[in-house]
Amino acid sequence: MTPTGSFPAAGVSPAGGPATGGFPAQPTSAWPVSAPAGPPPHSVPPHAGQHPDGARRGRGGALALALALLLLVVVGVQAAFIVRLESRLDKAEKAASAAKQSDETRLRALEDRADKLEAKTGGNLDAAAVAESVRPSVFRVTTKYATGTSFALGKAPSGGGTNLITNYHVVQEAYEKGERDVSIERTNQRFPAKILEAHPDKDLAVLHTDEDFTRLVAAAQVPKVGEPVLVVGAPLGLEDTVTTGVVSAFRSLGGENLMQFDAAINPGNSGGPVFNAKKEVVGVATLKARESEGIGLAIPISVVCETISIC
Repeated sequence: MTPTGSFPAAGVSPAGGPATGGFPAQPTSAWPVSAPAGPPPHSVPPHAGQHPDGARRGRGGALALALALLLLVVVGVQAAFIVRLESRLDKAEKAASAAKQSDETRLRALEDRADKLEAKTGGNLDAAAVAESVRPSVFRVTTKYATGTSFALGKAPSGGGTNLITNYHVVQEAYEKGERDVSIERTNQRFPAKILEAHPDKDLAVLHTDEDFTRLVAAAQVPKVGEPVLVVGAPLGLEDTVTTGVVSAFRSLGGENLMQFDAAINPGNSGGPVFNAKKEVVGVATLKARESEGIGLAIPISVVCETISIC
């Protein structure tokens, strides 16, 4: 029988494990377990085999690609907007051009209707309106020997002032005597002028004054027989006298083609303008049949424009 002394029996451990010999067993929980000798084991990163810099480069490339795609989308949208805007502008320009052509067509139609109506009515000359518009350009012209009428016409002279038309026979005596100074008058005002040109074969003369006056316009078309006309002049020196009538005929006298009209004229009307309903000069009053009324003759304005560089 084994004694129950101070030492436990050999081969029995206090913890109940197998016997280890004659010494007490070491408790297993007294010291921590040591790691085995040698280098520590390598830890494995979350993404085995991938370097952190490579991951960043991958994310940067993906971002750049996304930005490039976004830029392409923006450019595409802008291009589509520009194409659409250009299409709208093109349509607007075509619409404006069509509207302009339509307006021009309507305007031409209205002008044609006005011309036809005017031809049908003979122009319907408004004597008061024509006289009020043209009289400031018509003057009494006087020399020491004769009195007549003159009027401002055509383009402005290069040196300034105003050129006027009259009959040569109005200034003939002064011109033949070498005198060039004449006077033009209206509304109690007198202005100096000079004989600039003389055309005896056409019974025309050009005067020049340094004053600026409104110039009349020469008619582009020959008036028709029966068309109304208005004459402004200074018969017997009575300036601003207005008479009306119609174109009676066209005559060839002394090798010259003249326009016959029945508006009253008298000595002093020579060199005065004959107007149509449009306030255009159609002739220059030049002759009156003696011992008769209503037979006046005028130089057609076309002859004036062909003879003198003024129209």
